[in-house]
Amino acid sequence: MTISVLLPMTAFALAASISPGPVNLVCLSSGTRYPLSNGLIFVTGATLGFIALFVTIGLGLYSVLTVVPGFNALLRWAGGAFLLYLSVQLFRDDGRLPEGDTPKAPGFTTGAIMQWLNPKAWLASASGIGAYTSGHDLRELIIFAMLYMPVCWLSLSCWVYAGVSLRRYIERPIVLIIVNRTLALLLATSCIYLLIE
Repeated sequence: MTISVLLPMTAFALAASISPGPVNLVCLSSGTRYPLSNGLIFVTGATLGFIALFVTIGLGLYSVLTVVPGFNALLRWAGGAFLLYLSVQLFRDDGRLPEGDTPKAPGFTTGAIMQWLNPKAWLASASGIGAYTSGHDLRELIIFAMLYMPVCWLSLSCWVYAGVSLRRYIERPIVLIIVNRTLALLLATSCIYLLIE
């Protein structure tokens, strides 16, 4: 593979990973509420979950989705329901910052599962693979996935760090309630938008 192919692949990965979406908004929220380490654990799960999804789609799951009627719609609606559930939990948050680690923080497994239920991740995987690989070359797919992994991790981490920076200005629970409810509405809106596209 030449640099003229690798650079557009990397640019695509960056644009798809850093643009706002359900996972990015959970990263931002996690940064405002929990220690940085919790957010980065979520980011690692989300990144590895995405790469697993990406490679699986590249290996043929996308073909299966086009053959099995209704499976794609079922997957989209199940993913949408999960993301809406997360937005409701965020909306209902009481605005109190936790002391230290807390089991409520979204973790590694939540990050990985979110990507498999995230319509944006499916669209990014299918369109990226369709645009930048031949669809039959495993080497191309693996190279693309290896480029995607650090770009995805760093992009999602930026959202966590943005949340950590925002946390410095949040001292009263009412401010965090407003931030959380705004993020919850954005998460729900992005989910609905992805479902009706």
